[in-house]
Amino acid sequence: MAVSELLRGPETADEEEALDAYSATVSRVAERLLPAVVSLRVAPRAGARPQGGGSAVVIDRSGLLVTSAHVVEGAQRGVATFADGTSHEVEVAGSDPLSDLALVRAQGAGVEPVVVGDADRLRVGQLVVAVGSPLGFAGTVTAGVVSALGRSLPSRWGRERRIVENVIQTDAALNPGNSGGALADGRARLVGINTAVAGFGLGLAIPINDTTRRILNAIHRDGRVRRGYLGIAGGTQALPPAAAGRLGRRTAIGVVEVVEGSPAEKAGLRAGDLIVAVAGSQVSRAGDLQARMIGDAAGRPLELEVLRSNVLRRLTALPVELN
Repeated sequence: MAVSELLRGPETADEEEALDAYSATVSRVAERLLPAVVSLRVAPRAGARPQGGGSAVVIDRSGLLVTSAHVVEGAQRGVATFADGTSHEVEVAGSDPLSDLALVRAQGAGVEPVVVGDADRLRVGQLVVAVGSPLGFAGTVTAGVVSALGRSLPSRWGRERRIVENVIQTDAALNPGNSGGALADGRARLVGINTAVAGFGLGLAIPINDTTRRILNAIHRDGRVRRGYLGIAGGTQALPPAAAGRLGRRTAIGVVEVVEGSPAEKAGLRAGDLIVAVAGSQVSRAGDLQARMIGDAAGRPLELEVLRSNVLRRLTALPVELN
């Protein structure tokens, strides 16, 4: 037997084919996304030299790009550098700190936009590809899987503490500069905007779904989003078996943290509560509550039905408008 055959090991043809299929998928996604993902440098005012930044993704043929709100915090203008090396000046069209989403416009870019998908269809373990400009290296591609869904991300906006809700957790490698870049599924559809590096091997992304499309439309139209603020961190959580049988469903919104002094705390919500209904309608995931906060929810009493120690309780919160 030849030495080369001894060193070959137990690898099978099926394993080789699986690796080839994985590589081919990532390569196809990268080829589609790279032209539409830019390196973004921003400036605090007109005439100032662009400095720090992140990434952004072209979502409209007119030159509209989506990025992270924290990337453009305090900025008015900037420069977007595309994969082909061309640069275009951009202006900030608006942002929403609570969702960590923002829009910028690049005049005359003329780049084919990405295809927008639906993050609500993602499954844990599904392949995802991240494209961005980490550490200033434009056009960087990493791949991984969806590690978890419905996470909450505590963050700060100026001096105030906020909760970014319903984020995607992935193990695709992310580094500073990835924020604002694309997270795509295996068919190159945009399903998330990378927002932060939470720790070694842990990345987070804002999902692109019906709720965030409403947010982006509001930013595009008004430059901001009117929304109510409760002040909880939570996510989809399994109901205890007895409660699941009684309520006829398996999940609710689990409250992990309540922000001190928030409307949620004033209403009596506690960490460990399970929110099963909002305004008389059943809820089962974080996105259900997030969707109800967009628009004219601020200043209107909101009835919450929560499960605490296997007892259903009704609480009334008064969301405030997030400025």
